[in-house]
Amino acid sequence: MELILWRHAEAEEATVGQSDRKRELTKRGKNQARRIAGWLGEHRPKDLRILVSPAERCRQTASALGLPYETDPRLDTTAEVADLLDAAQWPTDLGKSGGAVLLVGHQPTLGRLAAWLLSGAEADWNIRKGAVWWFSSGPQPSDGLIVLKAAIGPDLL
Repeated sequence: MELILWRHAEAEEATVGQSDRKRELTKRGKNQARRIAGWLGEHRPKDLRILVSPAERCRQTASALGLPYETDPRLDTTAEVADLLDAAQWPTDLGKSGGAVLLVGHQPTLGRLAAWLLSGAEADWNIRKGAVWWFSSGPQPSDGLIVLKAAIGPDLL
């Protein structure tokens, strides 16, 4: 199974009284999302399930890919690592579909999930705005092998 983490691109600062969920991408953020979407479009698995935080900036980031996606409240700004794992059905779905899941969400949860996947413990790792981290499980779910296939930010494209 492939698990791809995509942090939303650069968003506007919140204004007084504005809900954090309503923040939109900046012009730079839209450009970041387009660049990463272009890269993902060339490299993504064909069988890709896309789950997105209900926050506007995440929906705008995912929309750059031009593919259907599901909005999932388990990926919201208050999400925990366990929520993301549950949404992705990781690792319970490893032996069933062998498919790929793309999660579009927020810091610090995405960074904590990346740390957990690679080290077995949550830590405050930083995934930069607009960046993608792509993980792959080993051929046998029981072997526990997780490989980081790619970690790329929009500034590299």
